[in-house]
Amino acid sequence: MDQRARMLAGLPYRCTESSLREAYFANRRRVFAFNHCPPDDLQEQERLFRAIVGQVGDDFCVQAPFQCDYGSNIRIGDHFLANYNCVILDVAPVTIGSYVLLGPNVAIYTAGHPVHPLSRRSGYEYGKPVTIGDDVWVGGNTVILPGVTIGSGSVIGAGSVVTRDIPPLSVAAGNPCRVQRKITDEDRKYFFRHEVFDVDDY
Repeated sequence: MDQRARMLAGLPYRCTESSLREAYFANRRRVFAFNHCPPDDLQEQERLFRAIVGQVGDDFCVQAPFQCDYGSNIRIGDHFLANYNCVILDVAPVTIGSYVLLGPNVAIYTAGHPVHPLSRRSGYEYGKPVTIGDDVWVGGNTVILPGVTIGSGSVIGAGSVVTRDIPPLSVAAGNPCRVQRKITDEDRKYFFRHEVFDVDDY
């Protein structure tokens, strides 16, 4: 089993293998092109972003700068928004559903290193998948750690560090991120705290 196969299998691997380095730098060139695309050239931005990620659906907006390792391990659904400074370390699969909103400075980490310092010196690292369901809003400056699943319909408060799975239809926040309450049908009439929608098409 080569190092790329070990990486994708979630086993300890060394990222310095030539094939991994080639894939990494090829993607870094694609990311560089995307981040330097004129901000009003939306068609070119779409083309360049589609060349970075393994899959992305219809109707997406990714604000530069965006950063990722390989890109090919990222799968995204429809109606996706990533605000400025999104970072995805995709040494393992990152699966993002439809109607997902990522605030500014959201970081998704699948990569990790051994706890013991002598094990870290070996150069081995690992990756564990991250999954985000449909209709999730992740607030700005949130960090999502390796192996986490965020259930559909949930909201992650700004500045959170998500270390464990979050169930569907939950408001969760904090460091470490914990469920604060469930989302219910009563929430639908509010757009901000206790302020009620004054429109009929929401």
